Amino acid sequence: MTSTIPLLIDTDPGVDDALALLMAFNDARHSLVGLTVTAGNVGLQYTVANTLKLCEIARVQAPVFAGCDSPLLHPARDAAYVHGRDGFGDTGYEPTDRRVEDEHAALAIIRLSHEHAGRLLLVALGPLTNIALALKLDPTLPQRIARFVVMGGAVSAHGNITAAAEFNIAFDPEAAHIVFAAFPKIELVDWEAVLAHGLLHERVDAWLRADSPRARFYDSISRQTRAWSAERRGEKWHSADALAMAHALVPAGTLKVVERPLAVELDGRHTRGATVVDWQRQHGGADNVAIVMRYEQRRFEQLIEAALAVV
Repeated sequence: MTSTIPLLIDTDPGVDDALALLMAFNDARHSLVGLTVTAGNVGLQYTVANTLKLCEIARVQAPVFAGCDSPLLHPARDAAYVHGRDGFGDTGYEPTDRRVEDEHAALAIIRLSHEHAGRLLLVALGPLTNIALALKLDPTLPQRIARFVVMGGAVSAHGNITAAAEFNIAFDPEAAHIVFAAFPKIELVDWEAVLAHGLLHERVDAWLRADSPRARFYDSISRQTRAWSAERRGEKWHSADALAMAHALVPAGTLKVVERPLAVELDGRHTRGATVVDWQRQHGGADNVAIVMRYEQRRFEQLIEAALAVV
């Protein structure tokens, strides 16, 4: 048995996913055993292509598994208006020759959970469709996961895709409901934590001037979303998946966590996809989420800077 921690990432690249993946690629304490890909920020054909391309740029050989191309039940809009129609800023990058594995992402999640039972770190950066499907195929999945980190939700209903809901959960609320009901403890990095950990645009620009293929590629694919953010959110840019990955890889940097019961709203006219936290524990539910409230900002930024600088 190796001393590194086996890491499985479920993702939908997307610009912020790409940054989180670069951080994971750069962490010697973890061994990346697979990347499972879902539709989300853009369609599956693009999220898969983007994952493969990023692996090529970073010279990473981890297997990539294609998963669900739509939510479990209801159609959802993507986030192409932020990430570009192809999810990587419509840069027209040259596609890689790399190909996905034959195995479906949900089946890969189950298999890898058996191969690394009791040790696996599972990180979900996109909608939870693949993981929900895996749970339906094998309800014992949570018993084999050592840690499960999810980027998603808005714990006091300050949403980023609707008034009350965050994008990853709102894209497939039924999948999120299945996942949050099944796992006894999820480490949650929500959109409101992301807003509290913004990155100054001028600092990001400096990191992207590093003389490395990773920095050059990331600079090109992120220009559109960084410009979109500067116009709408001011001096700071926010990378949701990067914050989730920082917590996953270096939990020692997490300064405040609050545990509470959480449920996903499925039916509300104005609140579908909202993550409802029982802050006062009024309904008797178990504390199924550990909500990351604060992460060490300097350490967060150092992880990003180091990941982009790798030659």
